[in-house]
Amino acid sequence: MLQQIEVYFLLFITYSILGWIIEVTLKYFELKKYINRGFLIGPYLPIYGFGTLLITLFLQKYHNDTIALFIFSIMICSILEYMTSFIMEKLFNARWWDYSTKRFNINGRICLETMIPFGIAGTLAVKVINPIIIPFYNNLNTNLLLLICVVFTIILTIDFVLSTKIIISIKSLNIFKSKDNTEQISKIVMKKIRNLDWGQKRLLSAFPDMKKISNKIIATKDKAARAIYEKKKKIHDKIKRRKNG
Repeated sequence: MLQQIEVYFLLFITYSILGWIIEVTLKYFELKKYINRGFLIGPYLPIYGFGTLLITLFLQKYHNDTIALFIFSIMICSILEYMTSFIMEKLFNARWWDYSTKRFNINGRICLETMIPFGIAGTLAVKVINPIIIPFYNNLNTNLLLLICVVFTIILTIDFVLSTKIIISIKSLNIFKSKDNTEQISKIVMKKIRNLDWGQKRLLSAFPDMKKISNKIIATKDKAARAIYEKKKKIHDKIKRRKNG
């Protein structure tokens, strides 16, 4: 029983890493530069691991029914993606991906364009990839299997803690919503953004929607500067009127 859990855990890790590779590759061809995709710092995307693990656990019985496997894979992955987007937004007040501009989307969280690849990937996982890697993991030495699982558990735990700290610190900037146009706010925001560590900067670059934060900071600074200028101008005009009067 323990070995079976360990094998499933390695399956989760494997597909998390494969998902990361796919995302990074697609973004490289789209933007012509490397971007470390994902909430976590390391080279893995847990949503891919969870999705494929659910497909493996619940859809293995459809191994010989390609159409059912394809359709149910779409359903599982789409529900997972929608719920992940919803929960992340509620926790951090930010959209981690947005398909609002794509056709056939649901609240911008999922869309037909991603559903089809989910179905294909789920089908390939069950019919092609799993039959290769699951026997391989089952044949690993018991102690080695346990050691690998322990190491990955430690790595993921540390990564999750650090990554959560990073995103909470970005959330603490409170710039996902409009700011008052004051000099004090501008100074505070700019001071905090200058102090972002490498992890925070990586996270901002990894998610296009979160990059809007930088634009909001610049806009806040510009509005604050204009407000200060207008205030100074009014004071100057008031003093001038008094002198002329």
